[in-house]
Amino acid sequence: MEKINIAEKLELFHEYWSPRILGEVNDSYVKLAKFKGDFVWHTHENEDEMFIVVKGELTIKFRDKDVQLHEGECIVIPKGIEHMPVAEQEVHVMLIEAKTTLNTGNVVNEKTVENLEKI
Repeated sequence: MEKINIAEKLELFHEYWSPRILGEVNDSYVKLAKFKGDFVWHTHENEDEMFIVVKGELTIKFRDKDVQLHEGECIVIPKGIEHMPVAEQEVHVMLIEAKTTLNTGNVVNEKTVENLEKI
C-alpha cells in the first residue's frame, strides 16, 4: 500500500476522454480522466457511475436538465439514465465505476476505450 498523488498521476497523460485506472475497490475501478469538448449521449444499462470533479468545471447533460459540477463536487448517475458530459475547458475527473463499465455505454464510436491503461 502506497499513497497516490492524484495531481502527479494526471500529469502522466494528456488525451481527452480516455480514462486511466488509478486503482480498484472491490468490483469497481477508480479512474482518472481529462475531458474537453462534448462527449456522446449514452446510457449504462447495468452500471451506476460517479463523476468527481478534481479540477475545472463539468456539465452533465440529461434530456430534461443540465447539472453543472465545480471542483470538489460530484454526481452519481444511476444505471439506465441517458447523459452526456460536456467540458467547455479542460476538466480533470475521477470516476468510480463497475469494472464492466464501457466509457461510451451503449454507443461504440471513436471515443470508446475498451482496454484501459493503469497508471
